[in-house]
Amino acid sequence: MNATNFSLLDYIVFIAYGVVIVTIGLYVSRNKKGHQRNAEDYFLAGKSLPWWTIGASLIAANISAEQFIGMSGSGFAIGLAIATYEWMAAATLIIVGKFFLPIFIEKKLYTIPQFLEQRFSTNLKSILAVFWIALFIFVNLTSVLFLGAKAMDTILGNADGSMLIYAIIGLALFAAAYSLWGGLSAVAWTDVVQVALLVMGGLITTFIALDHIAPDGGVWDGFKYLYEKVPEKFSMIIFKGELTTPNGDDPYWDLPGLSVLIGGMWIANLYYWGFNQYIIQRTLAAKSLKESQRGIAFAAFLKLLIPVIVVIPGIVAYMLNSGSDGSINSSTVDPAFITSTGSIDNDRAYPWLISQFIPVGLKGLVLAALAAAIVSSLASMLNSTATIFTMDIYKPFFNKLASDRQTVAVGRITAAMALIIAGFMAPLLGSIPQAFQFIQEYTGIVSPGILAIFILGLFWRKTTNNGAIWGAIVSIPVAMYFKAGSKGWFDETILANLFPNLPWMDQMGLTFIVVAIFIVLISYIENKGMNDPKSIALKKSLFTTGPRFNISAFIIFIILATLYSVFW
Repeated sequence: MNATNFSLLDYIVFIAYGVVIVTIGLYVSRNKKGHQRNAEDYFLAGKSLPWWTIGASLIAANISAEQFIGMSGSGFAIGLAIATYEWMAAATLIIVGKFFLPIFIEKKLYTIPQFLEQRFSTNLKSILAVFWIALFIFVNLTSVLFLGAKAMDTILGNADGSMLIYAIIGLALFAAAYSLWGGLSAVAWTDVVQVALLVMGGLITTFIALDHIAPDGGVWDGFKYLYEKVPEKFSMIIFKGELTTPNGDDPYWDLPGLSVLIGGMWIANLYYWGFNQYIIQRTLAAKSLKESQRGIAFAAFLKLLIPVIVVIPGIVAYMLNSGSDGSINSSTVDPAFITSTGSIDNDRAYPWLISQFIPVGLKGLVLAALAAAIVSSLASMLNSTATIFTMDIYKPFFNKLASDRQTVAVGRITAAMALIIAGFMAPLLGSIPQAFQFIQEYTGIVSPGILAIFILGLFWRKTTNNGAIWGAIVSIPVAMYFKAGSKGWFDETILANLFPNLPWMDQMGLTFIVVAIFIVLISYIENKGMNDPKSIALKKSLFTTGPRFNISAFIIFIILATLYSVFW
């Protein structure tokens, strides 16, 4: 597919989408009469967000090219099992709303690092603030820009990289056009439109693809036909040797059996949804705790839908490119999937499906949905990077008396610089097979240690500052110890037997346990078993939730139990 496949109507739809988003972003961020914008307005939307905006914004911040391109690529390579990230996230969101949010909102936080300062020390807050800024710029922003531009290059160009740089620049400028000026208000309110668009555009792609493969037409018949043709792609729990990806890998090493239900998957999800600034920030901007919890429940329902939008299209693309025996190789797959090295690029599944089946007139809408997913995530990451730098580094260390006007200006400059750096870094990523899995794996080096610090800081009163700092220090070496075995870095030496070869998700679980034990020992020795002076005295009443949240949680867990029972 290339630009010549687009009709005038497609271009009009896509341009109209861009104009609407920028207009909404600038409108909601305007100065109201008689009201001077302050830091709370810019970084926390004036703490005025209703539940439906929070829920939509959570999903918009989360769903990006990483899902549309990366997760669809994993659907192509692995199958429905990759949906466990989305479905387990729904359960995680309920836990975050029930047990984490009440504490964060009670403490009136702007940023997650501020919790570390209140609970532990300024030193620990500063260390992890710098770390998060680096992670947002060099991993999150860079990967979203690269994957988004790669998709645009495939859809609008010839999938040869000729449009990659132009797409990176275009996406960056689009996100900057409203988020740098408007702050979280602009990001959150435009997210409502972005989510509606990405869900609608995603469903259009899925329904058209399923209708096309059905022998007699029909979406439901298409799904049944897909299940009959490639039943192995609908296994949620993968065991060693059960499946092989198009490039000959065993997906067990990415999704190791029951670990997705009772092991390392919880580490990834609790870290991401509970302690990730660009996710949790919109919940801190709620009108009230109840409003925030309702927003989280709404987001959990939306998460149940996401695999239909991003995973099923990948499985359809796999079936259409497989041979009579149900497997894929270079002779059966469309040449668009073959890389310059002769391997199969799984991440081209979603753009390929668009090129093959979306009719003229709808391509502009589907492309707008993809752009919405990319731009909304970029805008969220930019705002959170600016918030952490301004509130946790600039204000306490460089200008303690900074006015609201100064903090907002620094926030805008920070976001602009972060976007420029990420824009320069993005082309350097090159081609990464199953990019979604790659990002998860390498984020998993740092997330277990950070999660251990937060969980113990929240719920174990004996946790000390020194215990937390040493936990942060040892977490990376521990994670790299487990990583070394799976990467075979010492296979040719006498040290090989000292390093276990484990799936990276199991590595995360073990790293969390080791770091948590280390923090507990240091804290217990230091305080001789006494509670830490800065510990949090939790009351049962703090975790009382309203009937709407409780009913929503019950329904979500019933749906999850049903899904895993059917697709086990």
